[in-house]
Amino acid sequence: MSELPSAPPIRLLGSNISYFTGKMENYFRLKHIPYQLESMQFPATRKLLERELGLMQMPAVVLPDGRFMTDTTKMIEWFEEQYPQYPILPPDPLQRFLCHLLEDWADEWWWRPAMHYRWHYGEGARFASYHLANELLGSIPLPGWLKRLYLQQRQRSGYTTGDGISRATVVGVESDVAQLWQQLEDMLSRQPYLLGERPSLADIAFAGPFFRHFALDPVPLELLRQQAPSVLEWVVRLWNARMDNMSGEWPECIPEGVTALLEHMGRGYLPYLSANVEAVRAGATRFSVEVDSVRYEGARYSRYRVWCLQRLREHFDVLPTNAKSAAEALLKTTGCWEPLWRDRDLPLLEGQEQGLPFRGDTKMVGVNESLLKR
Repeated sequence: MSELPSAPPIRLLGSNISYFTGKMENYFRLKHIPYQLESMQFPATRKLLERELGLMQMPAVVLPDGRFMTDTTKMIEWFEEQYPQYPILPPDPLQRFLCHLLEDWADEWWWRPAMHYRWHYGEGARFASYHLANELLGSIPLPGWLKRLYLQQRQRSGYTTGDGISRATVVGVESDVAQLWQQLEDMLSRQPYLLGERPSLADIAFAGPFFRHFALDPVPLELLRQQAPSVLEWVVRLWNARMDNMSGEWPECIPEGVTALLEHMGRGYLPYLSANVEAVRAGATRFSVEVDSVRYEGARYSRYRVWCLQRLREHFDVLPTNAKSAAEALLKTTGCWEPLWRDRDLPLLEGQEQGLPFRGDTKMVGVNESLLKR
């Protein structure tokens, strides 16, 4: 295959303050894949993506041959097959499995507190709504103040107050974030990346909540400066990193600090996935769940996250025998094993993911995805 920089630029349709657009930007930069970020324009982009992909989801990618793509997880898998030089997954099977675990956690849990910090506080809501009104809704002939008000109400009803966060849970949500920041600060004060000397899929995934939210929005940015300066340094380091000039080696064992992250995941995200499965099975569009001592009332169901749970199991099932035994032991000691396998028969839609990343299914996505999040 030719050198990566010689390839025609890929069009990345999204927003320069979007969670998942930031994830894809960090991936393209790390792999040195030429791309051009183009801000989505509504309502025109919605019509285009619904025609080409079957659904509206941010970001989308347009390849040089004209094909459209969606879903950051599946897109990155596809690009890794096309550009196998400088892989972002380590050669060790157990470490690869951990990367998939951490990616899913970053993708499907940390968007909620990221959206909370953006839209709960006035400084963040004013910043984001002003930016998005100009960037994405500029062609809509309405007063700016009305577009900003619409965005604030829409995002809060969709992702914060409308998805389980209330005044009673704010302290718990922010405490959960502070735990993550401290865990990452402890790790990144000792090593440059989450798995050691080289950036991996885990770093790319956590770029979602950090690069375009926690390290950008006014309130969490100030908190990060005070509480986790090494994490801020990591955000910049990752943005400037290139896999083709990395000198560090992949670790020989699980880096110190990963266990604490898995314990955090086992207390919170995996039990949430299990509760979501029960809601989907029961046909409920909302459910309540206690996550790490925080009670979320009226969280919205997501069929997509049932598939996420299935994919984690599939990644485990294909591990070689020795790595599978080591992974099981690690998952059991960190509290991840039981919630990962609690629901044996998952209510999956037949063939729900088979079109990805070139075609999506609105039934699979469910009610909890939107043009401004993914």
